[in-house]
Amino acid sequence: MVETIRTFIAIELGDELKGLLMQVGQEIQSRIAPRTVRWVKPHAMHLTLVFLGDTPVTQLDTIQRAMTAAAAEVPPITFRAVGLGCFPNPRRPRVVWVGVDEPAGHLKQLKAALDRELEPLGYKAERRRFSPHLTLGRVHKRAGRGEAQGLGQVVESATLKELCRVTARQLCLIRSELRPAGAIYTTLASVPL
Repeated sequence: MVETIRTFIAIELGDELKGLLMQVGQEIQSRIAPRTVRWVKPHAMHLTLVFLGDTPVTQLDTIQRAMTAAAAEVPPITFRAVGLGCFPNPRRPRVVWVGVDEPAGHLKQLKAALDRELEPLGYKAERRRFSPHLTLGRVHKRAGRGEAQGLGQVVESATLKELCRVTARQLCLIRSELRPAGAIYTTLASVPL
């Protein structure tokens, strides 16, 4: 049987942005019921482009070559972290996020190039529209309906101006090991944009 590991492709975030995202999470937490949200730890914050899932270890080099080909199509990507929202919506929040604004279109171009390069390897592109975001937290499974709706109201009423501008210069293949205390992420490969 072929050994597999859980992987995804992402842009890693710098410490400045991670710190600002943590402040946003703390501000939201101060306005909602305790234990409504499981907040993402700073070391686990990233901008996911493609979730690969269970990946054969024998395919890692091929995936890295696909990433290199896709990354060669775009320059370093400058984006703004701005705005606050929930998936699927504020009435039934499951995920709280900060938006990513990149008007040049390089992020979407990179995502399309990755999808195109990975498809021959058996990774189908997601059907839903690409919506780049930075996950702050996920609604806890034990949170009641009223607590979740309270979170949605806080998010909906918030005005989050630009946190900062970030220039991404590399693309990373990351391993995700699920543990009871939270996922452990290990960067397996990086390729320049």
